[in-house]
Amino acid sequence: MSEEPKSLPAPPMPGGGCSAGTVAPNFTCGLDATLKVIAGKWKPLILYFLLQGPNRYGALKRAIRDVSDKVLIQQLKELEADGILLRTDYKEVPPRVDYTLTPLGQSLAQALEPLCSWGTENMVEMQRIFAERDSWQSK
Repeated sequence: MSEEPKSLPAPPMPGGGCSAGTVAPNFTCGLDATLKVIAGKWKPLILYFLLQGPNRYGALKRAIRDVSDKVLIQQLKELEADGILLRTDYKEVPPRVDYTLTPLGQSLAQALEPLCSWGTENMVEMQRIFAERDSWQSK
């Protein structure tokens, strides 16, 4: 007879961020739910730029360097489907579409602000570390 694997309890988070008693069946914890919404290389940047206010597609494309049209469109559609942003098509010629955060999206983008601050505060150190890591990989 084989034993079922035992699941480990979620570690306690400071401030009660991940409580096993409130976890929905599809998520292991609150962080899991958040990461599923923002999964994708460009979604946090999309949220960051939309937190500044409504943006048209072209403005987002210019702000988020190196993203392809295909990927940006896909990630915008996913965020819209997840209730994070609204897409408004003005049905004009030439086409005019803009994107805005929903209240849910606003709260998510605001939750990412501390990560932005951390990145700004540690940018020089991270550049040094990444350059050092890149030099190891090229050897």
